[in-house]
Amino acid sequence: MNLIEEIEKEFKKEIPAVKPGDEVALHLKVVEAGKERVQIFKGTVIAMRGSGTGATMTVRKVSYGEGVERIVPLYSPILKKIEILKSGKSRRAKLYHLRDGELRSAH
Repeated sequence: MNLIEEIEKEFKKEIPAVKPGDEVALHLKVVEAGKERVQIFKGTVIAMRGSGTGATMTVRKVSYGEGVERIVPLYSPILKKIEILKSGKSRRAKLYHLRDGELRSAH
């Protein structure tokens, strides 16, 4: 176990304390036609899973009436920055019920 922890230390970076229910802005690196730019994905954190360098979070937003989810590895070089826009209070670890509510209201 110590060997794995030693290797993971190289990839660790400072990440704010994000929890399900928070509204976040993810600054993601996008490569298009050989050019690099930073794209911001704003949404609600509906799930956190894993630990260490394998940790991921699922962020959901509604764009033009359509629900969009993105699963982002927390320690990926694609993720440049996480901004917490609004802190939410949730009594559940996984907020999958938000998927159903938005589907019902759209019809």
